[in-house]
Amino acid sequence: MDALIALFRRVAGHSITHVLFAFAGMGSWAVFSNRAHPMPDPVIAGVVQGMLSAFLTLVLKTIIDRLAERFSGHTALWLPPLIAVSVSACLLVVIHNVSETPEIPQTISLPLMVAASYATIYNYSRWSLRRE
Repeated sequence: MDALIALFRRVAGHSITHVLFAFAGMGSWAVFSNRAHPMPDPVIAGVVQGMLSAFLTLVLKTIIDRLAERFSGHTALWLPPLIAVSVSACLLVVIHNVSETPEIPQTISLPLMVAASYATIYNYSRWSLRRE
């Protein structure tokens, strides 16, 4: 049992695991969000969203880390996640428009909520450690 727990911790700690879960989870959400449209529209939306979520999963932490270094005080608390999520939202809207995703607002709603939650919580943890 200890070996199984150790394996789980090792796998869960790798970035590739997070990227694969982001691709599968948010890609599935996009397919579901576009299910009322004829094929292959839902599948294309799913692949596009999956790839975008995988990419954003890899870079969101780095973006926040870099932005947080540029600000101080309470501005460092709210501005880095706001900028990161705003850039993510713009990227999602533009790429889904280019790929002609039928249900863009519904497709990007869950990924943006997850990204905003992560960005806010991660940045708060960084900010509170800097203040100590």
